[in-house]
Amino acid sequence: MTREELLARLAALRQAQVRGRRAPHKPLLLLWLLGRFEAYATTAVGYDDAEEPVSRLINDFGPPVRSPGAARQRAAMPFVHLERDLWDLRDADGREMGPDTPERGAWLREHGAHGRLRPQVERLLAERGTLVAASRLLLDQHFTPALEGPLCEAAGLDLTTLELTVHRQLADRAVRRRQRRADFAEEVLRAYAYTCAMCGYDGRLGRHPVGLEAAHIRWHSQDGPDDLPNALALCALHHALFDLGALGLTPDRRVRVSALYVAGSTAGRAVDALAGRPLAVPRPGSAPPADTHIAWHGAQVFKEGAARRRVPGPAAPGDGA
Repeated sequence: MTREELLARLAALRQAQVRGRRAPHKPLLLLWLLGRFEAYATTAVGYDDAEEPVSRLINDFGPPVRSPGAARQRAAMPFVHLERDLWDLRDADGREMGPDTPERGAWLREHGAHGRLRPQVERLLAERGTLVAASRLLLDQHFTPALEGPLCEAAGLDLTTLELTVHRQLADRAVRRRQRRADFAEEVLRAYAYTCAMCGYDGRLGRHPVGLEAAHIRWHSQDGPDDLPNALALCALHHALFDLGALGLTPDRRVRVSALYVAGSTAGRAVDALAGRPLAVPRPGSAPPADTHIAWHGAQVFKEGAARRRVPGPAAPGDGA
């Protein structure tokens, strides 16, 4: 296997959608394995050790599930189904385990399931340029740029340091990002008058807006177009929370706050206060967010959780007792 063949196989990972929702389980397992390889120079791991950290990655950066039992063992699916030309999966006695292996955490632990990327894959990853290219490919193809920092940190992958040691860096990518339209960000910020569509933040440093960003509703990596119906102007905080699924949108273009979002400080609780607030309307002649993109974000990104329980606050002025 060559470097180009490895990257081509990573780009062609089979991903069965679950009820029409993206399933980034394999890319997340692979990113975790790359972090492990960077730290220990091996990807060998038992399912018992992988279940908690990989399931947490999938819960944090993939679509949510309602069942706590299912959330605890989400690592089982990619651990079993990762392509066998990349992944060697065996039981406690060293026997190979096929893709028909039950994807149940208890079963995998009972049978001592353990896996490792194939020796030819690990030999290629030992060259740091390949490790960087593989990591970049998985991030670019399956996630959005705002998630790169927290995702790499959660996966134990120090990509910044790795890139600094690779002379070719970004120019050495075998698979490049789909190019973004150069004037997209300026068009979006101008349509929303350089103001966050959720909270109204409009900070400037002199004449220059600061802390404002053009956010895709449907991620660019998931075929989201660079146009106004798929965009919002958001402050940096609410852009990050939107991409993480802590914030979302209702069909009538109001802000949703995930039931999984918690905060104790006054600043943190200000996010809760956004719930039900209408989005800012773009300037006349500019298209508002499209229903199809709002629905995609609600199904693929927003962390639904259980119904929110609000702590009653003081009555607003003029409210009855």
